[in-house]
Amino acid sequence: MGIKIRGTGSYAPDKVLTNADLEKMVETNDEWIRTRTGICQRHISAPEQACSDLAEQAARRALDMAGVAPEELSAIIVATITPDHVFPSTACLLQHRLGATKAFGFDLEAACSGLLFSLETARGLMSANAKYRYVLVIGSDKMSAVVNWEDRNTCVLFGDGASALLLENCPGEEDSFLASDLGVDGNSLEILSLPAGGSRNPASMETVENKMHYVHMAGRDVFKLAVNAMVSSCRKVLEEANVSIDQVRWLVPHQANERIMKAVAQRLPLEEERVFMNIGKYGNTSAASIGICLDEMKRADLINPGDYILLTAFGGGLTWGAILIRW
Repeated sequence: MGIKIRGTGSYAPDKVLTNADLEKMVETNDEWIRTRTGICQRHISAPEQACSDLAEQAARRALDMAGVAPEELSAIIVATITPDHVFPSTACLLQHRLGATKAFGFDLEAACSGLLFSLETARGLMSANAKYRYVLVIGSDKMSAVVNWEDRNTCVLFGDGASALLLENCPGEEDSFLASDLGVDGNSLEILSLPAGGSRNPASMETVENKMHYVHMAGRDVFKLAVNAMVSSCRKVLEEANVSIDQVRWLVPHQANERIMKAVAQRLPLEEERVFMNIGKYGNTSAASIGICLDEMKRADLINPGDYILLTAFGGGLTWGAILIRW
């Protein structure tokens, strides 16, 4: 039973926040941001836009590309750390707004690795049961809602966006998903986290005053752990699939930091021109980033049938993973 990616879609809000704009908000400058992160700008949602609004736009574009109607969907999986509500899930809201009357759905929370975790979850469901013909996998995050705009070490990194991948169950065809490796390490959770808002630290005057509802990150620790984890995962999936790094057409890493991506490529090793990067335009859009890359690549005819595409990510949890696909 073969699982194929039939449609891609992405969406970024209209408002663009440049490095020059940030210079007026916090003590930073364009050169500092670009040289350390590769980011030039990021997209910021309007106040009335929430995670589901971004996700809906990306979802409709993926469905349009594939020529699939919402009522044909079997399931919707939304990877996010910024859902509209604790409950109901963003997937429930999206199912209603799309008119996907036959689909069930749920949210999956694995931070920046969320799209990879969701793809593997969808692939498992579809492989186990042929009745799941079309599954919509979405990464959507409104990071501007959880960023401390007074913290120059984190606010320069993140942007808002959504992406969608429509998977089709194709009996008798070869599977596009060749190998995967996923991992977590809860021992390092304080390195990258959002401390309050859950049952451990419910919202209170104290949590708000201490800015515990914003992203907290130890940047230097994240860099080393991210590079090591992504390189290890990539090597594992290549070995499992018996594919050499020289056969890989594109490495599509989570767009967290340009220096992290270049370090991963160097250690694999892989030429930088085979690493797709769009972080300069979007910043770190968390679970949305890899899907935004794939949609841009597909629409720019940068991917051909048969190409080996290596996806890899790292995020809070800590979470990480890699998936090798043949387009």
